[in-house]
Amino acid sequence: MPQVSVYNHEGKETGTLKLSTAVFGVPVKELVVAEAARAQQANSRAVIAHTKMRGDVRGGGRKPWKQKGTGRARQGSIRSPQWRGGGVIFGPRSDRSFAVKVNKKIRQTALRMVLSDKVAAQKFVVVDGLPTDAKTKTMAAVRRALPGAGRSALVVLGEKNDAFIRAFCNVPRTATQSARSLNVVDLLRSEYIIAPKEAVTVIESVYA
Repeated sequence: MPQVSVYNHEGKETGTLKLSTAVFGVPVKELVVAEAARAQQANSRAVIAHTKMRGDVRGGGRKPWKQKGTGRARQGSIRSPQWRGGGVIFGPRSDRSFAVKVNKKIRQTALRMVLSDKVAAQKFVVVDGLPTDAKTKTMAAVRRALPGAGRSALVVLGEKNDAFIRAFCNVPRTATQSARSLNVVDLLRSEYIIAPKEAVTVIESVYA
């Protein structure tokens, strides 16, 4: 059964905590994690580029000139692609999709693998609790006292708390996330995971 040290918000080790093997003791397979991360990033990709085809641009209701007798090439509409301001052939359209389908079981397994890897690398930090004084100065002091100071960290909250989110958002290289909304990409982006005991309980109950 995996086990981690528990710290108070002053950075002093106060004991240890045994974690669920079903969540924090899963063998890591890099291909599974990579597949889940790639799918999440692809599904969140915004389609911005959008070109107009000849049916979308204005004008071109009549032939520019008659079919024969002018000596020029025949033309049917100024909306044709060869005209300046005409439609675009094979340009990017906003109706395309970059979505990648991944089974729910794979997503959840990948999440448990990343959590297990953080515990194995001693980069999953458990604290007794966060200070009630939810101010940036206080939270910055907590970050400096805990392992991983100066490195990127994700603070996992047991329940969404706007005061803590506002306080941590001004601390360099620190992000926050609710324990019920964890995802593979956010976990991978941060080198350390900092979680109060109540957040660990939520993680074990939700992702077991």
